[in-house]
Amino acid sequence: MVSNLTGDNRPGHRVEPGTQLGALEAYAAQAHGYLSVGGDQLNQLPGLLRPLVLESWLRSLRGGVDPMDILDGRGLRGSDLQRYRDNHPIAAVMPLVDKLLLQDATGIGLIVVVADQFGRVLSVHGNPDRVEAAAEVGLREGDDLSERRIGTNAVGLVVRTGRATWIHGPEHFLHRMHQLTGAAAPVHDPDGRLAGVLMIAGGVRVARPEILALVKAAATAAEMDLVLSAVRTEQRGGPRPVADRPAARTTGRLALEVLGLGQPQLSVDGERIALSQRHAEILLLLAEHVEGLSADHLALLLDDTDLDNATIRAAMSRLRSVVGPEVFGSRPYRLRVPVSTDVEALRAALDSGDVHSAVHHYTGPVLPRSTAPGVIDIRDELRVRLRTAVLRSGDAAVLGRWTSGAEGRDDAAAWVAYRATADRDSALYAQIEAKIRVLDRRIGADATQMQRFGS
Repeated sequence: MVSNLTGDNRPGHRVEPGTQLGALEAYAAQAHGYLSVGGDQLNQLPGLLRPLVLESWLRSLRGGVDPMDILDGRGLRGSDLQRYRDNHPIAAVMPLVDKLLLQDATGIGLIVVVADQFGRVLSVHGNPDRVEAAAEVGLREGDDLSERRIGTNAVGLVVRTGRATWIHGPEHFLHRMHQLTGAAAPVHDPDGRLAGVLMIAGGVRVARPEILALVKAAATAAEMDLVLSAVRTEQRGGPRPVADRPAARTTGRLALEVLGLGQPQLSVDGERIALSQRHAEILLLLAEHVEGLSADHLALLLDDTDLDNATIRAAMSRLRSVVGPEVFGSRPYRLRVPVSTDVEALRAALDSGDVHSAVHHYTGPVLPRSTAPGVIDIRDELRVRLRTAVLRSGDAAVLGRWTSGAEGRDDAAAWVAYRATADRDSALYAQIEAKIRVLDRRIGADATQMQRFGS
């Protein structure tokens, strides 16, 4: 069935002139050989993989993804998937996606995958034989394509980086996806947050610039459609339903603190309340999704395995007993009072280009002990944004603060950038240089420790 998906007898068949895909495939296949051997051979990977792919492979390794992973029964299925898909924001733009993407792509034997902001597949479109073949390699409705679950793939990279990209053949971390090529692009909501991912997938013909351009154009059009929909909703106006109005008994804003290793805290009119991990996760996710979350959606953001609606209702009931019943609305769950967060403050500093304030706000990762998929995505997004801003700043004070904290203590790139700000004859320069040498030795030792990976 896989041959029906690719339309080719081998990955390099009918490679377009000038694309050099044959060389890419050969190098990536060689990299998989080194991966199976492990140990010192892993030092060869940087010379064989594109930088974006290499970074993703290394994250996949650290995350314990098995390249030989086989399909299992995990995923959202049946009526649960249908409800989640129907209530997802991407559903509003599917007629446009059908017009701009599905008809053209599926007409030439490719498939179109629509995923949510976390990489979960909402729908797969195309010729039934192609869709069936895609399911056999792991492109099934309801499955999780995030990088942390299945390693390097186009959808997972878009979720991780927020940028359009393509992954070809053996660049995929999983062996079962090696006959697949995917070109994917992000769809953002009117507030700039990732709403979903569109991907065209198939054989080697997908690895053409015009295919990536096509999916990017469709994603941009979908974003504009979401903006127009929001404008139309606002123009209809009128007072909000009573259930959505701030409760009269709340006299001030609520402030949520979730950064760092300390206990999550909620300030209510100046009174600080210690929160459990789960209650902090729920409050943060609702603060991030001001439009509200259905029970199904909230369950997926909290736990992507088998968290049911009864468990969600029980958790919300307990949270209401802590913060008061007037704070939340239902169907969907949403905040009825303003809640500010230290995550929001950090984002505001980054948006304004105030890296000094951003580093000051960042006391540590977002709920570092949380394994909730929605929280992990927020955590990763903030860390990547902040680290990028720090490295680009070239500011000695900013780099000094970053490298003195837990997140930047072993960040070799940050130490190199910090060294560039110091006087070569200073004691500080010598200290930084010594730290860089320690990190270089440690990186070599870490590669050696991975020698049992393939055993």
